[in-house]
Amino acid sequence: MSRNCYKHKFKPVEQAFGGIVKVAAVQTNPLLMEKDVNLRGILDRLDQSAKNGAQLVVFPECALTGYCFNSKEEAMEYAETIPGPSVDKIVAAAGELSVYTVIGLLEKDGDELYNTNVLVGPDGLIGMYRKTHVIYLGVDRFVTKGNLPYKVYPTKIGCIGLTICYDMRFPEISRILALQGADIIANSTSLPVGADSHQSLLIPTRALENRVYVVAADRVGEERSNRFIGRSIIVDVGGKPLAEASGDNVEIIYADIDLSKARAKKSVIKPGEYEMDIFGDRRPELYQGITIPTV
Repeated sequence: MSRNCYKHKFKPVEQAFGGIVKVAAVQTNPLLMEKDVNLRGILDRLDQSAKNGAQLVVFPECALTGYCFNSKEEAMEYAETIPGPSVDKIVAAAGELSVYTVIGLLEKDGDELYNTNVLVGPDGLIGMYRKTHVIYLGVDRFVTKGNLPYKVYPTKIGCIGLTICYDMRFPEISRILALQGADIIANSTSLPVGADSHQSLLIPTRALENRVYVVAADRVGEERSNRFIGRSIIVDVGGKPLAEASGDNVEIIYADIDLSKARAKKSVIKPGEYEMDIFGDRRPELYQGITIPTV
């Protein structure tokens, strides 16, 4: 079914590519304030993933810098502009490897600090996303809330949307990305102990309710008494895990995904008797209450 058949106000992106794509989630243990060390690890694992056939490689939130900074001033020392020196090196590597990648870092824009993801491909920097929902934890205590519109990026391996960690607790983002034509949502995370339901419940739910693939890359290790749970996961359009990582190891997980399944929003179980269309059956005229501020 053509995306143009969906009755919503969002203009979906064009989807020229369809087929099987191999994706990877890289579970790392970034070292706080060790940007050069972290960048070398990112480039090494990007190379490893590409050589294992991955076409899209997703890294954790703040994979370049670490997460548990104690002040904005401390974090700003390790933040970069986009483009910037680290992103330039990632762009060069992606070009050599002919791979797409999503990587979390701290971005500085003038005096503002953002928790940001970049999407890079074989032809360079494709796009970026600034975390819009910020929890009171780690560096998020000091960042500016993201101000960029939610956007899906069409690529040669499908249409990719970006979210960061806590964003997944707000279903509106994933729905907007899906309505815009996302095949894959890349979710970079730094999940502390106690956030297990993020991977076990939220990620499968966001995938199921939108019929999209979700590649969620988390981190492991400990920073300033905060321990992270790992358990990176790749989930299919029915909410079923395709690959799962451990809770404490640095590792890479892979899965093959079929983009045609993400684009089939209408399900016909019994023609004329049991059918559902998760976009066509929406009632947006009744949803105004969802945008009313609570404070």
